[in-house]
Amino acid sequence: MAVVFVLIDLYVWQAVKLLMRSTSDTTQKVIGIGYWGLTILSIIGLFFVFNYTPASAPVKANFRTFLMAGIFIIYISKVFSVLVLFIDDIIRFFKWIASFFQSAAPQPAVTSNLEPVATGISRSEFLAKSALTLGGLHLGGMTWGILSGAHDYHVRNVTLNLKNLPKQFDGMKIAQLSDIHSGSFFNKTAVKGGVEMLMKEKPDMFFFTGDLVNNIAPEVKDYIEIFSKIKAPLGTFSTLGNHDYGDYTQWNSADNKRKNLNDLIGAHKTMGWDILLDEHREVKVDGEKLGILGIQNWGAGGFSKYGNLEKAHANTQDLPVKLLLSHDPSHWRGQVIPHFKDIDVAFAGHTHGMQYGVELGSFKWSPVQLRYKEWAGLYEQGDQKLYVNRGFGYIGYPGRVGIYPEITIFELKSA
Repeated sequence: MAVVFVLIDLYVWQAVKLLMRSTSDTTQKVIGIGYWGLTILSIIGLFFVFNYTPASAPVKANFRTFLMAGIFIIYISKVFSVLVLFIDDIIRFFKWIASFFQSAAPQPAVTSNLEPVATGISRSEFLAKSALTLGGLHLGGMTWGILSGAHDYHVRNVTLNLKNLPKQFDGMKIAQLSDIHSGSFFNKTAVKGGVEMLMKEKPDMFFFTGDLVNNIAPEVKDYIEIFSKIKAPLGTFSTLGNHDYGDYTQWNSADNKRKNLNDLIGAHKTMGWDILLDEHREVKVDGEKLGILGIQNWGAGGFSKYGNLEKAHANTQDLPVKLLLSHDPSHWRGQVIPHFKDIDVAFAGHTHGMQYGVELGSFKWSPVQLRYKEWAGLYEQGDQKLYVNRGFGYIGYPGRVGIYPEITIFELKSA
């Protein structure tokens, strides 16, 4: 990794040197010391992160997150600069080829007392400026994504038309949160504000679709009081995500890992959330009912498959509408569509929209779509629907650029 950092810095340094030509020697030395000093500090920081900062210590874990984020932001921004400089080098290469063949061609005799001067193909000052400007803009955008985007909660209103919906549930409102990742939070006031935004919508039901923590149950301790404020008259239902099992941290024993999971399940119950672990519930209004199914994490592509949808689905044949809480959207195509045609809507999260992308009107793009076909918003196939929540929290990069934290409010309508 250190070698990659140095190679990136060497490449970008060529553009920096070009733009420093007109500055004094002293200025060039100061800029050089600052530039390469930052490289050295980044390599030292990376070594420190992986060797001296245990992820299981909450305070140190937050420091680790911000240190990693700082290094990531700097170098991903430099990669953007490298891409522009690479375009410049391609142009220079073809110019060199052209000049080579031109010099090899026979030249007419010219009487002159001047000796020919060999000239190289210089780097474009315009593209060098463009490269550094692009990198700087990206660096600023990623920084702003931490300062503002991390807690810039957006309420999204979605109508779900369901052909078998009993009239007693027509117009019912469901609120969904996903991917809280309480171990990453650094602004408790902002988190509280997000919950207050949700409660202003006065939902009839509430769904949470997994990843309450990053690694360990104690991460949620300071936020139990805040999330306990989420109430809904027809029920608050939750399930687990891949991060909730403690699979991404080291344990002294299997018993400690089991205890951590039990403590996390206990946190759901303390907050008043009815956690569904391969189970279902019936919600009744004036004699009519619908089913709420919830399974443990089931993910394709190497993610854990703890969930048992067959178990949760058992004895639901008399329920006219079935709503499924399943953390990973890949579960929809993996099991729901091919084997459970009577599940009307699946509610998921997991992707976070990678916390990075673009959404303008109906257009949306994020690098995460290279991995997930369904990664944000509403998807339909036949009579079945999937909604992928963009997540309430964040992990890894402690911010969001373009893909903002989401509070979803669904309205059920009879088709």
